[in-house]
Amino acid sequence: MSDQIKLQQFKIKLAESISSNTFLKASLSSYQGNDKELKNVYVRRIKIKRSEMLSFTYRYKTRDVFKNLSIEDGIALVAHFVSNDFRICTLFTTAYEAVLEHDKKGMIVYREKVVASVVKPSLDHDKVKKRIITPLGKTYLQQLKITDDQGNVFKNAQDKYRQINQYIEILSSLIKELPAGSIEKVVDMGAGKGYLTFALYDYLHQILKLDASVIGVEYKSDLVELCSDIARTSGFDQLSFVRGSIDDYKVDSLDLLIALHACDTATDDAIYKGIAAKAKLIVVAPCCHKQIRRSIGKSKVKNDVSFLTKHGIFLERQAEMVTDGMRALILEYFGYKTKIFEFISDVHTPKNVLVVGTKGEINKKRQSEILNQLGDIKGFFGIDYHHLERLAKLDK
Repeated sequence: MSDQIKLQQFKIKLAESISSNTFLKASLSSYQGNDKELKNVYVRRIKIKRSEMLSFTYRYKTRDVFKNLSIEDGIALVAHFVSNDFRICTLFTTAYEAVLEHDKKGMIVYREKVVASVVKPSLDHDKVKKRIITPLGKTYLQQLKITDDQGNVFKNAQDKYRQINQYIEILSSLIKELPAGSIEKVVDMGAGKGYLTFALYDYLHQILKLDASVIGVEYKSDLVELCSDIARTSGFDQLSFVRGSIDDYKVDSLDLLIALHACDTATDDAIYKGIAAKAKLIVVAPCCHKQIRRSIGKSKVKNDVSFLTKHGIFLERQAEMVTDGMRALILEYFGYKTKIFEFISDVHTPKNVLVVGTKGEINKKRQSEILNQLGDIKGFFGIDYHHLERLAKLDK
């Protein structure tokens, strides 16, 4: 059998597996082409807007590139690849695996083996990720316009739904580090429309089965009224919303404090409320680092980063890092183990940093070192004071 016949036979096998819905995937390997970065190409069948297509994943050393083609064009491209650029192509179906290979002598070898596959072909464009907050039967998601009454996530709410779930995923991992059942009182400062407040209550009660109270603090009275109505119709008896600013809200004790995107020093107000109430866990996503930015901008100190801070955009980024770095140090002074990490890709929101503090212990020696470090930071950047430092009376 000639090489051309073997190639044609393989192309026919590929087309037949697709038409009979037995095609699983195809893998092209041992690349011999001119692109030194390309390693493999993987092919699978998908459905986009009711049209069946072949999706090609080009696997490079440092990235993946995706291309979707019609079934006909996709089959032709695979045939071109196995004729010219790749030494090996493996076709996976529910009934057999077929391999087309160019041997060391340049001859084409075709082999086939029967398999008893239990895998069913899937036309899903993306793998369905298991979400902690599922959309079905959630009254609050319907009333917040995230889903319809059948539990389908609206197209324009997909980003918000993903954001909610990533937030809960992060919080769940942090809560699991605490002793079981230790979260009894939660305060969400600056709750806004309550997307994340409702989801957290749902997670605490329906998944962790905790008897926890959750309070959302929000300055806008219309949002407080809206969220209170949704909590009532959702049967969330231990979820309440109160009107007030973060600065004015009085709290004596709590276990978990959250403040997402509280503007400028409002984040400091929230952190200090958590410290004063001896919260076991403090989670904030800062926003608008104006106080430190103004201080650095007015400073006459000439330091090693002045070549950056003279540019507005770099000054802003520098202020963000300095502000949040000092916040982490102050939390550590009060015995919190701290970490700062990305909350969610800035494709969805530019405010994508979480500052987390988990209550622990600290000794006097380390506290003294932190005070000295804070003083050195202020001197280096020409900062008069940090708002959280002043609230905590550490700027003496």
